[in-house]
Amino acid sequence: MITQKELLIFLIAAIALAMTPGPNMIYLISRSITQGKRAGLISLLGVLFGFLFHITMVAFGLTAVLLAVPFLFTALKVSGAIYLFYLAFQAIKPGTGGIFSVQNNLPEDKPLKLFTMGLLTNLLNPKMAVFYLSLFPLFIRPEAGHLVAQCFQLGLIQITASAMMNITIILIAARAAIWFNANPVWVKIQKWVMASVLVSLATKMLLTKVKGN
Repeated sequence: MITQKELLIFLIAAIALAMTPGPNMIYLISRSITQGKRAGLISLLGVLFGFLFHITMVAFGLTAVLLAVPFLFTALKVSGAIYLFYLAFQAIKPGTGGIFSVQNNLPEDKPLKLFTMGLLTNLLNPKMAVFYLSLFPLFIRPEAGHLVAQCFQLGLIQITASAMMNITIILIAARAAIWFNANPVWVKIQKWVMASVLVSLATKMLLTKVKGN
């Protein structure tokens, strides 16, 4: 299986990346501010199931690539590195919105609809699958054991990190929104930190050698 050192590096990356603003985070914050913590947590449950779906699809697809055509693994890593560099640019480019630039007029919905909306918000975001394809090749190794098991091991770590981060945001959403809007400097710092993490991951991806199956 994946070494503890690699898992720790992945955990740090997962925590940092969980702080990145995106459709899931914005939706959860909006729900929490307009309909309360319970609505935010139910919506988060749907988002987490969406993560599990993406991880399952990527795990089996990525495994097929690694086992069938090693050259494609190299091409995948290069493409992934380019994508991570793109995300780094998107994080710091002028005009990007803050974390708490949310929609505050959402209607109240029942638990099933909240769960479904959280699920669909994640499932209909194709960037999630691309992101997993970009990040997983940094850490999985054919010689380390079952490739699908390695993907799910990394996926569960990412889901846990995302869940803890988003639960914290949901619980403090209203107060945090006021604080962040009053302290735009922190948002700029967060963007540059996130960009640095993405560039580091992209560089590591490009420098990692592919070992034979």
